[in-house]
Amino acid sequence: MSTRMTLYAVSFGMLLSASAYAGVPPEVADRLGKDLTPMGSQKSANKDGTIPEWTGGLQSPPSNVSYKVGDRHPDPYASDKILFTITAANMGQYEKNLGDLPKAMFKAYPDTYKMNVYPTHRSCAQPDGVYEVVKQNALNSVGSMDGSGFSGAIRSTAFPIPSTSQEIMWNHTLKFRNFKFTRQLVFAAPTRAGDFTSYVDQNEGYVLYSDPSKQDVSELNNIAFYYISNTIAPARSAGNVILAHDTINISQGARKAWVYSPGTRRVRRAPNIAYDNPLSNSDGLDTTDNFGGFNGATDRYDWTYIGRQEAYMPNNNYRFAQRDIQYKDILIPGGHLNQDYLRYELQRAHILEANLRPNTRHLYARRKFWIEEDSWFVLQNSAYDGRGNLWRLHEQFAMTYYEVPVCDRVGAATYDLNARRYLAGSLVNQEPQISWNADELVADRYTPDAIRRLGVR
Repeated sequence: MSTRMTLYAVSFGMLLSASAYAGVPPEVADRLGKDLTPMGSQKSANKDGTIPEWTGGLQSPPSNVSYKVGDRHPDPYASDKILFTITAANMGQYEKNLGDLPKAMFKAYPDTYKMNVYPTHRSCAQPDGVYEVVKQNALNSVGSMDGSGFSGAIRSTAFPIPSTSQEIMWNHTLKFRNFKFTRQLVFAAPTRAGDFTSYVDQNEGYVLYSDPSKQDVSELNNIAFYYISNTIAPARSAGNVILAHDTINISQGARKAWVYSPGTRRVRRAPNIAYDNPLSNSDGLDTTDNFGGFNGATDRYDWTYIGRQEAYMPNNNYRFAQRDIQYKDILIPGGHLNQDYLRYELQRAHILEANLRPNTRHLYARRKFWIEEDSWFVLQNSAYDGRGNLWRLHEQFAMTYYEVPVCDRVGAATYDLNARRYLAGSLVNQEPQISWNADELVADRYTPDAIRRLGVR
C-alpha cells in the first residue's frame, strides 16, 4: 500500500516528514467527492452527530436569505440558539475539545472570557469547476524534498490528500480565494482602558495561483500572488503603501516587498517584510507571517503533524460582520473582544507544530496551528517565546461568502498574554463589501512605480 493510501487508511494517524510522491494513486483520488469531500475532508458525521455530514455546503446564496452582490451577507443560521456557553468555571467538562487558545484565555481572563457554542453547520464550499481542479491536483501535485515548494497543482487546494505537515500548510496558504479581490479592512489595538484608533486599510490581491487560465503552477514564474496594502486612515498614517510579490518556492526566490512612505515620497525595497517583522498597523502586537493565520515561507521551522481534534473554533460568523455592530461594541476593554458577538462550533481540525530550526531566528520558538478540515484554514494558533512560555494567541472568524463561494474570514484577533492587550484585525462591519471578482485589476498595477502614485495624498 502506498504511503498516501496508508495515511488515509489510518485517518492521519501519522504524517511523514518528507515527500517524493507525484500525487496519489487514482483509486485514492477517487475518494474525493465520495467518502471524502471534494476538498479532502472527512465527509461523514462524527459518532454522536454533533458534527454533521458534509452535504455540499453553501455553494450559492441559501434560500432563506435575500442577498444581492454588494450586500452584507445575511446570516442563514440566525435562528440557531446557543447550545451552551463555556466559561472558566465549566471548561473542565469541555477540555478535550479545547485548543491552546481558549484554555489560555480562560486562565488569563476567568471572569469575562466565554465561548458561545452553536450547532455545527459545514457551510464551506467551492465552485464545481474548482473541485475538478482539486482532484487533478491530488493526482499531480508533488512537494519538494526540502519542503520549500511544490509542483503539479494550481488554483486551489494543492494537496487534498496530504502526506506531510507542510503540505497541509500549503493547503492553507494557497487555499481558494478567487483570482482578483479588493477589500477594505480595519485594524485596532485597544489600550487596557479600551481606547483605540481605527486603522483603515484598502488591500487587494491579484492571485496568479487562482488564475483560471493557468494549468499548472510552473506557468507562474514562481509568483503566487501580488498584494497591495494601502493605509487610508488615520490621517497621520494615510498614504503608507506596501507591495508584495509572494513566491511559491522559497529556494527559487524569497518574497519581494516594497514600501512607499508619504513622508519621504520614496519607494524602497523592504526585504524585512516577512517572518517576524511587525505587522503593519498592529501596534507591535503581531508579526507579518501571522497575518491570515500564517503566510509566507515555512523554512525557519521544522514541522510536525500532531494529530486531529474535534475542537470548538469560530465558524459561520455572519452576525459578527453585520453593519449594525459598531467597532466600539466589539473592541471592549479587558484584554479580549466582546465574546457576545462570536459564534463557535465543534469542528474537525488538523494540528501542526512548528519548532524553530537551529541557527535560525524568529520571535516565536514554537507555534501550533489548528487548521479546520473543510476549508484548510488556520482558525486558531498559539506562539511560544524562546523560554517555552505561551506568549500570543491568534483566532480567525470565518464564514462562507456564498455568492462565490469562498471560505474566508470576517475578522481576526491576536491576544498578547504578556501585554494583556489584543489586536483586532480584518474587521469589515462599516466597510464596503469585499469584491471577490475585481476584474478591474491588472498585473501592471503591482509595480514600485504604481504604488508611488497610489500613495500620494
